[in-house]
Amino acid sequence: MAEKNNNAVNHQTVVTKDSLAFFENYINNPSPTGFEWQGQRLWLDYLKPYVDETYIDNYGTAVGIINPEANYKVVIEAHADEISWFVNYITKDGLIYVIRNGGSDHQIAPSKRVNIHTDKGIVKAVFGWPAIHTRSGEKEEAPTLKNIFLDCGCTTKEEVEELGIHVGSVVTYEDEFMVLNDRYFVGRAMDNRAGGFMIAEVARLLKENKKELPFGLYIVNSVQEEIGLRGAEMIANYIKPNVAIVTDVTHDTQTPMINKITQGDLACGKGPVVSYAPAVQINLNKQLIAVAEANNIPFQRQASSRYTGTDTDAFAYSNGGVPSALISLPLRYMHTTVEMIHKEDVDNVIRLIYETVLTIQDGQDFRTFTK
Repeated sequence: MAEKNNNAVNHQTVVTKDSLAFFENYINNPSPTGFEWQGQRLWLDYLKPYVDETYIDNYGTAVGIINPEANYKVVIEAHADEISWFVNYITKDGLIYVIRNGGSDHQIAPSKRVNIHTDKGIVKAVFGWPAIHTRSGEKEEAPTLKNIFLDCGCTTKEEVEELGIHVGSVVTYEDEFMVLNDRYFVGRAMDNRAGGFMIAEVARLLKENKKELPFGLYIVNSVQEEIGLRGAEMIANYIKPNVAIVTDVTHDTQTPMINKITQGDLACGKGPVVSYAPAVQINLNKQLIAVAEANNIPFQRQASSRYTGTDTDAFAYSNGGVPSALISLPLRYMHTTVEMIHKEDVDNVIRLIYETVLTIQDGQDFRTFTK
């Protein structure tokens, strides 16, 4: 049965040593929501040898295009932005309070090291937290947006401001890429720069394997997904695609404190996740599954009640309706600094998108019936 994981002997490695080096650099580079430019520059530099044209919109969404003159347009897409914080208030004693930029988790913040991004460069800081000794005998107070704060070593508001920090300065965690047990990639922003990496690898494979496509392929790395799919909304209206295949992360549900009844039964290492949701066009989804089965690519299934919560929704409901599908990468510990993805899943998501692109026909109509 196709949904069972293939034996490791049958696994086809796609990611190369050189592409992995790019991936590590790409993950380590901060690209917070609304401030994605530096990461987008890295991504486009990697992608350029494999495409005919590139495009960047006003908010930083980056696009590589193969066959730009073609009328029929197919999008493969991921989002580039990572969750972060904004400086919101600086006390007279030089401590800094923050608000979310995206779905940042306040509970993991205490004792984390961060980078505060300023026009003068990076300023180092930490999320402070009272020592356990000082909390003895009192009711434990959980971390909240009201009590987590940054300490950058200053003692006055004026000293903080002299470093270039102001209300609106963006803050990212400094944690970086690592490989765990030669099995998992771990990092701060796998959600969803892993997706940007994977779609770039699809373009690389098409170029290296000398594949000629009968349509225009738009490799899209959107901004501002974490605050409402905004970059995808903008670029969908610009490109006006005929088909969209989106890749993002989804939850591995095998670790403690996750309810499989509500979250589904999904696991890292068992393959890409194919989604069922109103925004996912049924015939395009069937095509994905047929491709996975024909190429012995292991896959899993996930259902979403009303919406996927990914850029799939933005593409699907744009331009009068665009046939769209979602291929997800299982991930542990989402929106933390130790997001984990399985190396084989990365290879298999790339393979599934690549092989599916090769099956799409110029002018293909995905409607079940027309009259």
